[in-house]
Amino acid sequence: MTPMSYQDTLEALCAEDDRIVVMTAENRAAIRGLPSKLGPRFIDVGICEQTMIGMAAGLALRGRVPFVHALSVFLTMRAFEFIRTDLGIAGLKALIVGGVPGFLSDGNGPTHQAIEDIALMRGIPGMHVFCPADDQDLVEAIPLLTKTDQACYIRYFDGPSTVTHRAPVEVGKAETLTEGDDIAILSLGFLLKETAVAQKLLAERGHATRLLNMRFVSPLDAGAVRDAAKTCKLVVCVEDHFKRGGLYSAVIEQLADEGIHGNVRSIALDQKWFAPGRLPEVLDNEGFTGQKLAQRIETLFEETV
Repeated sequence: MTPMSYQDTLEALCAEDDRIVVMTAENRAAIRGLPSKLGPRFIDVGICEQTMIGMAAGLALRGRVPFVHALSVFLTMRAFEFIRTDLGIAGLKALIVGGVPGFLSDGNGPTHQAIEDIALMRGIPGMHVFCPADDQDLVEAIPLLTKTDQACYIRYFDGPSTVTHRAPVEVGKAETLTEGDDIAILSLGFLLKETAVAQKLLAERGHATRLLNMRFVSPLDAGAVRDAAKTCKLVVCVEDHFKRGGLYSAVIEQLADEGIHGNVRSIALDQKWFAPGRLPEVLDNEGFTGQKLAQRIETLFEETV
């Protein structure tokens, strides 16, 4: 049986719950078939992300559950003040779905690269941040997020799964895909595909490697982070985001709050945008292919252990 797509899942939820309203700022790629199905419950505001967030806040005040869609970079930056003020301060719920985040904005230059989006969104009190690794993660999470009281930023990715998932999605929980006490790789979003390749290569070289699909940066799975830092010789956070403010920062903050010392390192974009190119070229250029990640992680292991 063909798994449900994000669009199919959202349509089914709309049929079950008449509170749900689907909105977009002229970004229909993932929801192209919904206007004819939802009628007035589908709203396209045009290229007006701030207006869309303001409208979503008004709808939320009236008991609706808005799903808002736009490119990640414009949702989280152009409309940041509106998300912070209209939704965050007011404690209102919306599902904020950001398209082509991080390296997935592969054919565009720095103006279209959302590589500080997690930092911005997790800085808003009460805001969940969800980074699905594939279509399975995404589709499983949507019904759960609809039922929570919190707003959530979804770093949208619906690519086919390349791993066998071992645990269903739970809000605020990471998924442990492999066990090991030498190296822990904390992976984010679509990069799980590449880190799974790296984990296999490292295992073949004799390194007992734990692979974690972090799923949520906020709320962070403190237990998984704590256990990795205490039991593994090296913990590496891999993310297509700036080093500051993303997964690595969240992990370091959590460990510092608990007074836990661990050998934690980052593989991320360190104060630089990535050169435009197609996704395979970007991954290769920036050192994020499975093969290059394995080498980078092994080098960190040799240098720090």
